This record gives sequence, C-alpha cells and structure tokens, in this order.
Amino acid sequence: MQRPFVHPAIEDVALESVLYALADPVRLAIMLKLKSGGCPMNCSKAAPEKLPKSTQSHHYKVLREAGLIRSERRGTEVVNTLRCDEIDAKFPGVVPAILRAAAEQMRWKIDEE
Repeated sequence: MQRPFVHPAIEDVALESVLYALADPVRLAIMLKLKSGGCPMNCSKAAPEKLPKSTQSHHYKVLREAGLIRSERRGTEVVNTLRCDEIDAKFPGVVPAILRAAAEQMRWKIDEE
C-alpha cells in the first residue's frame, strides 16, 4: 500500500518555501503547465518531457510540501491541482506575479532563438 500524500495546512505554509519551490526552472515549468493546461492534471503530462519519473516525483514533492499543489492518487495515476487561491489569500499577488514573469521570460527566450 502506498503512503498518503502530506499537504501542509495553509497556516503552516511559509513564504520562503513557496519562493524556494518556484526558484527551480523545472518546478516553475510544471506550475505554468498546470496553470495553463487546466487542473487537475496527471503528473506525467505536466512535467517536462523525458524527465525521469524519480526526478518528477522529487519536484512534485517539493511543490506539494511548499503548499503550491495538492496531489491525489486516482488508480495508477497521480493527479495534481494548484492551491493558488489558498496561497494567494495568504500571500496576495506573489504566485501570480512569479508565474506571469516566468511566462513572459519563456516567450522571450523562444522569440530570441
């Protein structure tokens, strides 16, 4: 039997954890994909292609422990949903501003090549 996922209560979410989780480009890409692709979303569909499953699991764990996502097992899949509303209530505007800046930067890099 697999262990249940642990999700911090919103009162226990620290700004430092949120910023740390979003500082990694892979986790930031996962967040953007979840935001733009609709929630809930299967783990493998939100993670960058060719990322090993163990690496995917690590990144989802960091996002989950930071309070940014909620993960749920559905059969053999793990489905993730964003906790943006909860996070935004605690830290108004922080996550949306970071996601907007990341999306703009990624478009800029794509246009530059």
